This record gives sequence, C-alpha cells and structure tokens, in this order.
Amino acid sequence: MQLAWSYRIIAIRLSIGVTVPAESRSLLNTVVAITGATSGIGAATARQLVEAGARVAIGGRRISRISALVAELGADNVVGVVCDVRVPADNDRLISAAIEKWGRLDSIVPNAGVGMYGGIMDNTNEQLAEMMDTNFAGTVWTIRSAVPEMLRTTGGGDIVIVSSVAGIRGGADEAVYAATKFAQVGLAGALDRELRESGVRVTAVCPAGVETELAIGTGRTAGDSALAAYMRPEDVAFAVVTVLSQPRRVRTTQWQLWSMGQQS
Repeated sequence: MQLAWSYRIIAIRLSIGVTVPAESRSLLNTVVAITGATSGIGAATARQLVEAGARVAIGGRRISRISALVAELGADNVVGVVCDVRVPADNDRLISAAIEKWGRLDSIVPNAGVGMYGGIMDNTNEQLAEMMDTNFAGTVWTIRSAVPEMLRTTGGGDIVIVSSVAGIRGGADEAVYAATKFAQVGLAGALDRELRESGVRVTAVCPAGVETELAIGTGRTAGDSALAAYMRPEDVAFAVVTVLSQPRRVRTTQWQLWSMGQQS
C-alpha cells in the first residue's frame, strides 16, 4: 500500500511539472570499514558516512588520531582499530571489529596510501618498498579480509578503492607511485568482473591532487601555495559516499576527479 501511494505521489508530481529527486540508496545502519582513516580522505569519508547514518570501522596506524575520531563521531557510530594494512592479520582485526560491534559488513574502502615523488633512482629502497607494500599489497590484504564477511553477512556490498589519476597516466616524477596506482586500477577492474555476479560492486575513485598530508616531505612541502589549487579531502569523500548511495542496480567502475585549478 505504501509503495503504491509513493508511485501515485510521483505520478502527480510529474503531471504538474514538479521535479522528482534522483533515487538514492539509504546508508542508514549500513556498516563500512575504512583504512587509512585517521586523516585526509579517510577521515573525511568517515565523517560523511556517519552523517549519512552509517556505522564505520576505522583503521589507521596512529592510536591518538583513532581515539580522537571515535570521540568526535561517537562510540555508537565508530569503532577504531590500530591497523597497518601491510599486515594481513591487522586487516582481519579491523573487519572483525566491525562484525563484533554491528554483526555485518556492507562495504570496504581501501584508502590507506603513501605518496612519494621523484625519479626512479630517488628515495631509498626502504621508502619505495613501504610505498609499494602499502598502496598495492595493503589494498589486496584489506579486500581479502573483507570479501568473505561481506558475502556472508549481507550477500554483496561495495569495494571502493581510493586510487589516483596517477593510475591512469603517470607523471614523469612519480613512476613508482604511479605503478602502485595502476595496480590498484587494474585490480579494481578485474575484481569488478570477478565479483559482480556475487552482488559486489567495485569502484576505483581516482582523484588528482588533494590537499592532504600525502607526500609532504617526499615531493610536497607543507604550506606550499600550490596546494590551494588542489581538491579538499571532503571532495573525494563525497565521491565515495555517492558511489555507495547509488541504487543497487547501478555500479560506477571508475570515477576521476580534478580540481578546477589543475591541468588534466
């Protein structure tokens, strides 16, 4: 009866020229896990998801920032776990925390990343290994921890990988960083083809420069006036939340974002 009445209201609005809002999926009480959630895009995404009524499990390496974000957003809405995505067991603990608190997992946002600029012979072996392991292997471990629980508890869900436009065309001063992002984009495309029939949507969100801590000290300088032309973390968070809010019949496989102040 309620559905029939809703359709009648829509028909009346159409007949008198009233615009019908685009359909979206409520995120109320859905459960989303986010890695790299203690600053930048991850923290902004957590805030916007809680505002939309979701429950969020956040993972990051800095306990003080995890505690601060949980206090800000409320322990009923957020659970925090110290998590180094390079360690498979840490990813398992993040997913387990979400399941233990809310009994389900609807979506995963692999967001943890390390940024670094320079030529192929710049930076140390250890720095490059950390970036490669965090950006790509860490994404794989996060997804492997999440997918079984998404399928078990909700029968589907969303994987939204926060990648970069560097994964579509790498710049001359970011070859290794770009390679990690190309790997993420390739992973997203292949996973979308693998998991679609299981009800899992896979998206690569690919922003250009964002004013965050990423690469500060390894190619970017804090306070650099050029950062003012970049996007804000909230811009990318909006893209993530929009993807999650699409009707289940729709999936976005890739979303590029650029600021108006950047050349594409």
